[in-house]
Amino acid sequence: MSDWGWVWRFGIAIVAVLWLGAHVGDLPMFKEMSVGSANLPVSRLTKFAGHVAAILLFWMFGQRAAAEIPDDGKGLSFLRRTIPPATLLVVILAGHRVMRPLTGPFLAVMDTGLYNSIFLFGAIGAALWLVLTVARNSALLAKPVEKAMPRPDPDPFEHETPPKRQIREEPERTMPLPTPPRAQSQPRDRQEDRQEKTVRVAPAGPRRTLGRYAVLNELGRGAMGVVYLGKDPTIQRFVALKTVPFDVDEPGELAEIKRRFFREAESTGRLSHPNIVTIYDAGEEGDLGYIAMEVLEGITLKDWCRKETLQPVKRVLKLVATVAEALDHAHSQGVVHRDIKPANIMIAKGGAVKLTDFGIARITTSTKTQTNVILGTPSYMSPEQVAGEKVDGRSDLFSLGVVLYELLTGERPFQGESIASLLFQIANKPHRSPVQLRTDLPPCCAAIIDRALCKEVAQRYQSGLELSLDLGVCVQALPD
Repeated sequence: MSDWGWVWRFGIAIVAVLWLGAHVGDLPMFKEMSVGSANLPVSRLTKFAGHVAAILLFWMFGQRAAAEIPDDGKGLSFLRRTIPPATLLVVILAGHRVMRPLTGPFLAVMDTGLYNSIFLFGAIGAALWLVLTVARNSALLAKPVEKAMPRPDPDPFEHETPPKRQIREEPERTMPLPTPPRAQSQPRDRQEDRQEKTVRVAPAGPRRTLGRYAVLNELGRGAMGVVYLGKDPTIQRFVALKTVPFDVDEPGELAEIKRRFFREAESTGRLSHPNIVTIYDAGEEGDLGYIAMEVLEGITLKDWCRKETLQPVKRVLKLVATVAEALDHAHSQGVVHRDIKPANIMIAKGGAVKLTDFGIARITTSTKTQTNVILGTPSYMSPEQVAGEKVDGRSDLFSLGVVLYELLTGERPFQGESIASLLFQIANKPHRSPVQLRTDLPPCCAAIIDRALCKEVAQRYQSGLELSLDLGVCVQALPD
């Protein structure tokens, strides 16, 4: 909520039209004039016009307030969603009071019961809308307010390389827990399809150390670069080391590239959530940056996206609801994932859901000086990503809707023979109804997917918590 000066402008305008309507109508010249066959006094008409203008301004005020209040997944989100029905209810009640004196002469001709019924049903409908909205979003009020940590301000005059920073965020793709140092890794799923390439990688030679970490072996090569299994000699902890080459064309740009890298790593490393993988550290060595993160053993949701391995509907809905809540936490901290897809969601040993690679697409791009990197994986991109527009958390929710569609049907909602045709489908064509692919899906699943995959951002789910609540309702409606 940056600038609330418009509140005073609306307030002054409402008071002004009410005052003008009342005082202009009291002028002697208007008191003596009348119009129409019913001889309506002009003074009454001017007062009526003032009241109608005030009601319209109040309605516009409510719409503006609902648009300006941020969707934080907590109390402000509750207020934002209850303002429209509350505003409508006030407008209907006030409109009835304003219309009654003016329509009095006509009520002898018009059916009074019909006249009152119109306003009565309108008021009842608005009141029901308000009650349902309050009931549906009451959980937002119970959620504790998280104090967002301040984000580092960029310093355009800073040219010193930042020291290694202790930060926290999420891990890479699928990397096994290294009891013996020979961990077997499932590198990033960039080997999926031709359309799943995200960034280009540069080959790296064998290493023995990276910063203070001992490099034990190579786990794989992903979107950022080489991924190593490392060990912190100080506390004897195994880590996954994701490397990012600093791709610069001019030597003078290196300091700025490194500064952006550490800024992005620090902002994503602030995340602390049981379903988001932890980042421990970030550092640099020569022209290579690295991120040390938690090592996990498990599978990714990619293994459950084939028709022969589809999971029960209830399990899928619960799993996606958990991911939505993790996204809600990240978005409340100002962090957008930008690359939600099945290969970035892990089921660790023990069944815990872990969301990986938060901010990796943005971190990767922060180390590039050319616009040759696609931010995200094409099949899971939102329309605004395809258009190259600025994205927020609602873009992640669109991508999560694609993942939900694929987990329930075994197919992706948008397909094309080339990347160009695929991106055109995402930006312009509606998705195929999941019920056409799987007839046993309950209606609530199709409704949730339809809203998550809306092309218009404003018609989509506005927060991860909102999506999670709908998924929970759908789960409760399913038979055991």
